[in-house]
Amino acid sequence: MSESATTTHPPSPMVGMIERPPGPVLRPRRVLQDFGGTYLVNGVVGLIFSASGPVAIILAAGAAGHLSAAQLSSWIFGVFVLNGILTMITSWVYRMPLAFAWTIPGTVLVGSSLGHLSWPEVLGAFLVTGALITLIGVTGQVGHVMAALPQPIVMAMVAGVFLHFGVDIVKSVGGDPAIAIPIVVVFFVLQSHAVLRRWMPPIIGAFLVGAIAVAVTGSFQPQSGSTTWFAAPVLQAPEFSLRAMLELVVPLAITVIVVQNGQGVAILQVAGHRPPVNAVTIAAGVWSMLASAFGAVSSCLAGPTNALLVASGERQRQYTAALTFGILAVGVGLFAPAFVDLMLAMPAAFIATVGGLALLGALQNAFRAAFEARFTMGALVTFLVSISELDFLNIGAAFWGLIAGVAVSFLVERDDFRARRAG
Repeated sequence: MSESATTTHPPSPMVGMIERPPGPVLRPRRVLQDFGGTYLVNGVVGLIFSASGPVAIILAAGAAGHLSAAQLSSWIFGVFVLNGILTMITSWVYRMPLAFAWTIPGTVLVGSSLGHLSWPEVLGAFLVTGALITLIGVTGQVGHVMAALPQPIVMAMVAGVFLHFGVDIVKSVGGDPAIAIPIVVVFFVLQSHAVLRRWMPPIIGAFLVGAIAVAVTGSFQPQSGSTTWFAAPVLQAPEFSLRAMLELVVPLAITVIVVQNGQGVAILQVAGHRPPVNAVTIAAGVWSMLASAFGAVSSCLAGPTNALLVASGERQRQYTAALTFGILAVGVGLFAPAFVDLMLAMPAAFIATVGGLALLGALQNAFRAAFEARFTMGALVTFLVSISELDFLNIGAAFWGLIAGVAVSFLVERDDFRARRAG
């Protein structure tokens, strides 16, 4: 069988619990033959998406924890360089787009926890989360973990964690309308028409218009004394505390395995690929442990980015879009200090509005998934607890939201549990 034919085949049966690649690793010459303009553009668009709204979410979370510019630069170095390398390795080996990035719900969760947890405690939780994800992947129990928690309850937690980002859009419109209103208007104008969306993804258009608004209003305030443009990642020591473990590890692992990886796998399956679920989980866990040393949040298979990478082109060549994304991501990470200085010079309304709009679709989908059919009472309780800012036993509201939602559903929605088991 020719090499060309094998590229369309799904991964071979698993050795142990790790799925085999579909064949030998492709030679560089073959990879270059598979490249094309369509895949280059898809990779560039995926990178621009990741470097706009999602980075604004990191900066917003970092501001909540009063992180220094050096710590933020190291965080961005970790999420771009490390995940860019992982993307290139896995996409090349498995011959399909497997773009890794960082968990956005996890980043939001960390931002809300930094009000009462120290940064070293958070890093310890990152490390333990990575170990837990790796263990689950090695045991081959990923499917069981995804099925253990009712999806509506998980998505209600996500909605609760995301909600304040949406509210921050409204606050920015009232507080700095000259910056926020153009961003919001352009986002929804682009969102309103399919042709416009294909020509310019709404969040990217909003980002560009926001940058113009910042320039016109003179709101750009670069920090003086910047020393370098090139990344100097900071190795940071974790600190292990019970409250950080209880508050962050389980919710972070759930967002990676169930929410983020689950979304990425579903997107790739719809596009005709058969992603190696256990291998993806193990890779996300190992890379999360590595990223924690640089102060970076957990790695995951990126749903929105992979959706952009498979938006067009031949399925067997779409892995080259992921390679493009990975190469460009490494480039962004290597110049993280310059990128952070640029973003920090932007007014707060720019970061809050772009970050909130980047999460708006995810917030909408979370509400839809949480309250569409079953487990609606448990989902409602989870949502209410998650937005309550409850801090019981020094453990944040997201964790207690999951506990409360599952408990309420078990008491009053047993028919939903039975229907799920029957299904």
